[in-house]
Amino acid sequence: MDVLRTPEERFEGLDGWPFAPHYSQIVDADGTAMRLHYVDEGPHDGPVVLLMHGEPSWAYLYRKIVPALAAKGYRVLAPDLIGFGRSDKPAKRTDYTYERHVAWMSQWLTGLDLKGVTLFCQDWGGLIGLRLVAAFPERFAAVCVANTGLPTGSGVSEGFNNWLNFSQSAPQLPISFIVNGGCVRDLSEAEKAAYDAPFPDETYKEGARQFPTLVPITPGHASVAENLAAWKVLEAFDKPFLTAFSDADPVTKGGFAAFQERVPGAKGQPHLTLHGGHFVQEDSPNEIAALLDGLAQRAAR
Repeated sequence: MDVLRTPEERFEGLDGWPFAPHYSQIVDADGTAMRLHYVDEGPHDGPVVLLMHGEPSWAYLYRKIVPALAAKGYRVLAPDLIGFGRSDKPAKRTDYTYERHVAWMSQWLTGLDLKGVTLFCQDWGGLIGLRLVAAFPERFAAVCVANTGLPTGSGVSEGFNNWLNFSQSAPQLPISFIVNGGCVRDLSEAEKAAYDAPFPDETYKEGARQFPTLVPITPGHASVAENLAAWKVLEAFDKPFLTAFSDADPVTKGGFAAFQERVPGAKGQPHLTLHGGHFVQEDSPNEIAALLDGLAQRAAR
């Protein structure tokens, strides 16, 4: 597997990004070693909050949430998925599969031996993060899902179909334009530059290109069986499980219902609707930090 690495200078002086980088080595089944970047803030003996991003963003999405939680005594981790942010980027689209991403993030999670985790996951952060919960339920104390799902081949929204078609037809994938379009507020030029930073040119965007095609929206897609098996675990997950979808996301609108109906831990939780678009972290960061504090406290009781 050929792997690209975004030059470090691309991440210097980013707006609102004071965090020191941390890296783990991930080894693919084919023997390829890759560097996975993550933010690690707050006391290392504090309760763990894991923030997982999706497509085509990176840990920058959580820049306002990380310090708010670290200040309350949490150890806050925000990894960059392989292919995104400061993490290494396989050079071929065919190198990216759903199951590989689950394996890569499983390796990272167990390598750091994270336990008692409160997870917040959005977009592909949920598709992968919920698979981690299903694989290692004993490591998770609580879960909050926002604008995400765990699809099993039964179709998809018109909003997702529009995104899929755009992602596969655009001659250039305009990363900051996509993220800005998924927010209710307008990002500043400096914020847009930070979302573009991981991708010096189109060759670095193969993961971003491939991700939409990997969502298992038909019975013939790969990973349908694995997601069905994951749902079986979630249907027995009785720890606190909160939904916090936004009020202006055409891609995942109404997706909270399946979690509220099927996950035992969702019963009696103070589910809420946040103000924002698909990238709700940009529109309601303070609210997300507060709800995660409350969720972690309930999980610790």
